[in-house]
Amino acid sequence: MRNLLSFFLRYSAWFVFAFYAVISAWLLFTKNPFQHHVYLTSAGAVASGVYEVTNKVTSYIGLRDINEDLQWRNAALEAEVIMLRDQTRKLSQVLQQDSLRSIDSIGKFQFVIASVINNSVIRPHNYITIDKGKADGIAPEMGVMDQNGVVGVTNVVSDHHARVISLLNPNFRLSCKLRGNDAFGSLVWDGKSPSEAILEELPRQVKFQPGDTIITSGYSAMFPEGIPVGIVMGSTHGEDDNFHTLRIRLLTDFTTLSTVKVISNRDIVEIKEVEADDATSKPQN
Repeated sequence: MRNLLSFFLRYSAWFVFAFYAVISAWLLFTKNPFQHHVYLTSAGAVASGVYEVTNKVTSYIGLRDINEDLQWRNAALEAEVIMLRDQTRKLSQVLQQDSLRSIDSIGKFQFVIASVINNSVIRPHNYITIDKGKADGIAPEMGVMDQNGVVGVTNVVSDHHARVISLLNPNFRLSCKLRGNDAFGSLVWDGKSPSEAILEELPRQVKFQPGDTIITSGYSAMFPEGIPVGIVMGSTHGEDDNFHTLRIRLLTDFTTLSTVKVISNRDIVEIKEVEADDATSKPQN
């Protein structure tokens, strides 16, 4: 207590000066119209600057949530487009057969949004890790894509995480075709660039030109037909003269992967059972 009193006595002159300075400033800016206007203008400018900086900071923090929301909306739209495409195809078949059978397609593909937590692009065999697993409905052999195109396929799944075989992995082959042409080939990464791959075994009679779009063929339970994959850059020398080998510029930027969509096919179990029975069946004499 004695030290506190000693402190106030020692600096009493400064306290008195600060008190009178505050009173003087208050009288100056409240009793004089010009000074009062200057004070309000300056305070408003400072407050506006603070609000602007605060708004920029909060907006930046909210970008991840906004991006995730957009991905969910995009996934819903893509599922709807795929559903409508399937319905259109089945309706066309119905009309061609002049039949009145009902259409039972209600959209067999669904999407699960996931974030990339680990990724490699420079290794001979590249993999991606995402933050969704069995608890979120993820299973092995599910297709993975982002907003631009195909990313890969899941192969190892735990309760809350999954590993994805990247398209930048020579062990992963994808059935693809030119948009507007039903002839298909096999897309594979040749290990040269994270932005390029090659399309092999495309029949020689297929006509193409640089700039044509490569899409998924639909001949796989993992990916629906029509998902963009890349753009034709040109042809390369193939070992078989009966087929084209095309160099493709991939649409997905694997160096900046952040949010992906895992494709769930409700019919995949039935398809696997049918294919397994077909592979094990033997012709009878």
